Amino acid sequence: MTDVNDTQLDALLSAADDGVECDGLSVTRTDGGYRFETPEETHTGLSQPALRELAAQNPWFVSNWYHWNRTDRPDTERAYLRWLEGADERTVPERYEWLADGGIVASWGELRIDIAPGADGERVYTVRNGADGEVAPEELDVRTDPADARGLLKRDDRGRYRPLKTAPTLPTGWAFVDLDGPALAETVEYVYPATIANWYLERRGDLDVNHWRETMERQSGIYGVIKTWDRGEGHEHVDWVAEACCDDSQCLKRREWQYDDETELDVDGGDGAFPCREPCSLVVTAARKWTKLEGERSRTYEFELTPSEKEQIEEIIGTVADGDVEDVREADIYDGANRYRARFLRAKRFDDEDRLCGVPTDEDGV
Repeated sequence: MTDVNDTQLDALLSAADDGVECDGLSVTRTDGGYRFETPEETHTGLSQPALRELAAQNPWFVSNWYHWNRTDRPDTERAYLRWLEGADERTVPERYEWLADGGIVASWGELRIDIAPGADGERVYTVRNGADGEVAPEELDVRTDPADARGLLKRDDRGRYRPLKTAPTLPTGWAFVDLDGPALAETVEYVYPATIANWYLERRGDLDVNHWRETMERQSGIYGVIKTWDRGEGHEHVDWVAEACCDDSQCLKRREWQYDDETELDVDGGDGAFPCREPCSLVVTAARKWTKLEGERSRTYEFELTPSEKEQIEEIIGTVADGDVEDVREADIYDGANRYRARFLRAKRFDDEDRLCGVPTDEDGV
């Protein structure tokens, strides 16, 4: 059971002069006394002692108001924490019953965020990879300083550097515990930079989206070549970029940028909770390389392959593109991307210069 203390009651009595409105609780001061209302009851003409007693009998509503109306809580943080808790969808009794009965669990990208009741109506947050959801936090690498996330999450579980922080490659085996609201927001910021701020701006209708065309027009130097990619062929090339880089399997952001203000891409933007407001540096870097590659003229090559070998090459490309190479078992010879299958294909169809079927790439035989 949540209790209210004198500090919370004193704050409520003081705030009643200007009026209190929060999640079904309404407290106002009138000429005839105080008015106290919740979804379940209404009382009018209350004296100050009577209001104080009635408020103490409704600890959930008073504690909830006190928690969410701290004057030092930024609007962005407040909105985010309320969203995690489902404050706009669940009643105060529902939330406090959930908090008392094991807490509330929310997600943000690959993060699992556990919300538990703390002292004086505050919340205590625990953050970990959702894949570790069935593991007790104390069995993981426990941290309490949000700044530790900067070095802890640089590499995935295979030890590979993570150039894109919103890639679905968050390592497992760690937990940040005993966090208050500001510390939780700071931890999330280290894990997924700017996602809370952009989420909040989007909710307010203030998200500034920079589309492909305007972003590429700003490129200069070695990246200026990207501006030459528009050759009157529509935006098909940008669809390819978005499909390659911005799919849910590659990035947890929900792409909101399009080709330009008037032209949407044909590729789905994804289902992430937080928006992507412009092509990121990884997309720009990749687009520079692809711009050069797409500048090459197509040629016709003739290769001799069996139907199974053609399908095997397709399977190899699909496995690499989906990042599933490590999942191919060495003993699974039936998998086209199996290492031994690939080595057999190379031994059979590649020449001593590693050319497929001995066919040269260039017309001069190189």
